[in-house]
Amino acid sequence: MFELSSKMNDERSEEIGEDHVGTSAKTPLRADAFDISDEEKINRIQESVKDILTTLGMDLTDDSLQGTPKRVAKSFVNELFMGLNPKNMPKASTFDNNYNYGEMLVEKNIVVYSTCEHHLLPIIGRAHVAYISDGKVIGLSKMNRIVEYFAKRPQVQERLTMQVVQAMQEALGTQDVACVIDAKHLCVNSRGIKDIESSTVTAEFGGKFKEKDRKREFLDYLKMETNFD
Repeated sequence: MFELSSKMNDERSEEIGEDHVGTSAKTPLRADAFDISDEEKINRIQESVKDILTTLGMDLTDDSLQGTPKRVAKSFVNELFMGLNPKNMPKASTFDNNYNYGEMLVEKNIVVYSTCEHHLLPIIGRAHVAYISDGKVIGLSKMNRIVEYFAKRPQVQERLTMQVVQAMQEALGTQDVACVIDAKHLCVNSRGIKDIESSTVTAEFGGKFKEKDRKREFLDYLKMETNFD
């Protein structure tokens, strides 16, 4: 049964080929994803990285490579993919909109460092997030942290964009949230077609941002140059 399932998965992968595929707005995690500790995950990943490098023919007794498996394992668990663990979800504290600000708030150029889940290569870009208060406001830094949290996992850009909007909607108690992400994918830039110029833009508009005028206003804000020199 396992061999049949593995063969079917291999055939499905061949069918997909180099296509950009996403399955849902939720990150695909197993039910037992957090049954073992981060320390145990690091130990297991370390051994797997050793096996990969050895298979590639690398000499792990060399001074430059001896610590690589441990470094890679720690970076996977504690940094690059820390957003997989719900315990790292930022506390999105909100406050009453006592000053009755009724226009959209836009935070532009939030740095995105993520990892493509198809080739485990970097996604690097900028996120632009906006919301219209329905009585609550959120700290600006929390918007950055929400983007960072969902970026720090194996991702597809479409899902990342949707997850940022959904998290903001839940925190603020309003559907009036939007996000646009413009990013370069090294799986496109450094391998395959090797197109170093192209970038990918994704957008998710909720509530009032689906209205033509509000959407246009948001996108016009993104055209404004920010230069404080």
